Amino acid sequence: MATPDEIAKLVDLTKDIKIAMLTTVEEDGAFAARPMAQQAVEADGSLYFFTERDSNIVRNVAANPHVGVALSSADTWVSISGTATVVDDVAKKKQLWNAGVEAWLPQGPEDANVALLHVDSESAEYWDTPGGRVATIFSFVKAKATGEPYEGTEVKKLDL
Repeated sequence: MATPDEIAKLVDLTKDIKIAMLTTVEEDGAFAARPMAQQAVEADGSLYFFTERDSNIVRNVAANPHVGVALSSADTWVSISGTATVVDDVAKKKQLWNAGVEAWLPQGPEDANVALLHVDSESAEYWDTPGGRVATIFSFVKAKATGEPYEGTEVKKLDL
């Protein structure tokens, strides 16, 4: 099991990455990935996304709740595996509501077709390049000059 510090690092890496690729399993067993706007990451690494109740993603989750979430930025990559559930909590929808969500779901957080998708993260793996681009470039140059493998990335697998 991941330590509280490891989970905090995962949350810190994930919280500012706003667009994720969320993968579900289709009825025929094929994977379906689509971009989703992350609304919140909880202290345990779980995530929230808005969706429509009558969407394909909700049908997929109802049939098979196991999902994958991939997030990336210029220097961080995170892969999360978890279980998704549809949440109809109006207070939570209002709490997470913002102008970006309203652009996609203009009917508002109280509409019955607007739902939250909660991903209970079960495991995660991340690749982080501390120090950003300058440190990455330095590590690449060092690897090339010394003939040693690149070592500028921190890789961690967590069971949550």
